[in-house]
Amino acid sequence: MLDDEFGRGLGLALLMAGAVLASQGQPAATGEQLFRAACAACHGADGRGAERSTVGFEIPLPDFTDCNFNSRELVVDWGAIVRGGGPVRGFSQIMPAFDQALRREEIEAVVAYLRGFCPDPAWPRGELNLPRPLVTSKAFPEDETVLTTAIHAKGSPAITSEIVYERRLSAADQVEVAVPFRFSNPAWGNWAGGIGDIALGYKRVLFHSRRRGSILSLSGEALLPTGDKARGFGKGVTVLETFATYAQIFGLENFFQFQGGFELPTDTDDAGRAAFWRTVVGRGFNAGGDGRYWVPMVELLADRELESGAAVVWDVVPQMQFTLSRRRHIRANLGVRIPVNESAHRPVQVMFYLLWDRFDGGLTDGW
Repeated sequence: MLDDEFGRGLGLALLMAGAVLASQGQPAATGEQLFRAACAACHGADGRGAERSTVGFEIPLPDFTDCNFNSRELVVDWGAIVRGGGPVRGFSQIMPAFDQALRREEIEAVVAYLRGFCPDPAWPRGELNLPRPLVTSKAFPEDETVLTTAIHAKGSPAITSEIVYERRLSAADQVEVAVPFRFSNPAWGNWAGGIGDIALGYKRVLFHSRRRGSILSLSGEALLPTGDKARGFGKGVTVLETFATYAQIFGLENFFQFQGGFELPTDTDDAGRAAFWRTVVGRGFNAGGDGRYWVPMVELLADRELESGAAVVWDVVPQMQFTLSRRRHIRANLGVRIPVNESAHRPVQVMFYLLWDRFDGGLTDGW
């Protein structure tokens, strides 16, 4: 069945490529003309996908008019798929490669045209979806599941992990649940473990501009006292967090992010108020053209209790994020959290996470 579908898909691809090649030498075609010549046979002139009875295969075709789909991915990823075909990003081999039929500027014109099938400006563009650091939250609303782990590199053994489940509700809104758990051996005796304070969060994008390369969001979280404070697994009181996150891209690969906010416990007898701010700088690059994507980053973290005479506590976190799957929806990040000051009771931590972007496919897809 798949061989038959591939044969029909290949036949369509050859017809489309022939139509495009026949047009070369003519005046430069527009993105719409190129799309109709090279793409519409499968994707439909309206971008909604041709009928299965027309294309001759059962694999569902994307709807380019669905802004929830269209707006998420980067222009460079769209271009990579048009240029190298579906397999370059772990999609079906039925999607042909047009690197021999279209010039670079023609591929760019096609991508710009198909991105125009979503004219709604409320949806932030995928270029503003910056790589996720180890500590700082992103400004972009996502459908991600992330497992982050920190291991003490010095002192008494301890392992802290957190599972974060994020769900995008609309163009600008996201909710999330974070469940931390910790294992420690403070006296070098028996290990103890338990759940920490579960967090419920909400994010709202306030401003975004692809032209300016910037996005601003406001988030709020409620940390519930589900952890055992006596065992060091929680604060023993509900804590409300509010913070703003601003991200800025420079060109296609360089970025900067700043986040600042407050921790406000409902009972200050059990926990103190605090302020925090975080800065991230990084740059992404491809290994071998459309191969693995690497993002070296550095986070600078600061926390200060809101009381007279309290010191600002600084940490620096050099790290490297990298893609695991060809579709780039499964990623990992590895780094080290290093105390800059007040380090007597704050050990160096080795940190890493595994990230799954659920919208782009399942855990076993796209490899």
